[in-house]
Amino acid sequence: MTDRPGRGIVAGVTESPVILITGATDGLGRALAQRLADQGARLILHGRDPARLESTVEQLGGPRPRTLIADLADLAQVRRLAAEVRSGTDRLDVLVSNAGIGSGEPDGRTRRTSADGYELRFAVNYLAGFLLTLELFDLLVASAPARVVNVASLGQYPLDFEDLMLERAYDGGRAYAQSKLAQIMSGFELAGRVPASQVTVNSLHPATYMPTKMVMQEIGHSVHSIEDGVVATARLATDPALAGPTGRFFDRTRDARAADQAYDAAARAELWKRSLRLVDHDDVP
Repeated sequence: MTDRPGRGIVAGVTESPVILITGATDGLGRALAQRLADQGARLILHGRDPARLESTVEQLGGPRPRTLIADLADLAQVRRLAAEVRSGTDRLDVLVSNAGIGSGEPDGRTRRTSADGYELRFAVNYLAGFLLTLELFDLLVASAPARVVNVASLGQYPLDFEDLMLERAYDGGRAYAQSKLAQIMSGFELAGRVPASQVTVNSLHPATYMPTKMVMQEIGHSVHSIEDGVVATARLATDPALAGPTGRFFDRTRDARAADQAYDAAARAELWKRSLRLVDHDDVP
């Protein structure tokens, strides 16, 4: 929504950038970790399964990245994850909020709830990343210029604030699309609250139906390659030309328009207020 001057993420850091990737054990997250490791980034990789996280590390080669285990369906574990990040590094140049679940299998087509009692897709795809960003906000600001990259989707559905947890007429596709729009809306809202010279906040649709395990199990075919998604996501995370733009949504590498509700200031403010309450967190300064 705005362009502001800022330094390139590599040029602005005397050492290799420190980058946290959530959901780094499969699909886009794993391939992105490989790309950024090859570029010399110092990685912090999150996963839910210790064996798969170790397999990812072995694949990368080179210096061993930090690895952190957390189930993002449990906000207490999200807080613990953030605390472990803060205790292990004095800077964080980029947060790539990538972890998520799809619209159906293997996470089910019926309504399920998180450890905190929230609709599962809203909790994992949106609230976990929202809370993690807030918990790491001071570290990101202290590392300025820093970036937050939300891996969202073109699949978006307007939020119904009268039924945010979709207790009526549940549909997995709608739940997924609502959670992705919530990511974008809160990204826009945060971008309006923090100078781009400190932290930029952008969201993207990395690619359509990449051949990830989740897509192949539910959809059965792919459209774009994982490499397409890696190129788009790595660009937002590290390209010096993207140091200034903030509060944007990208369709792969193209500046794009999100669903109309994302541009409704009252709706964004309402989501922000409710989200703070749901995760029991203070607002950003």
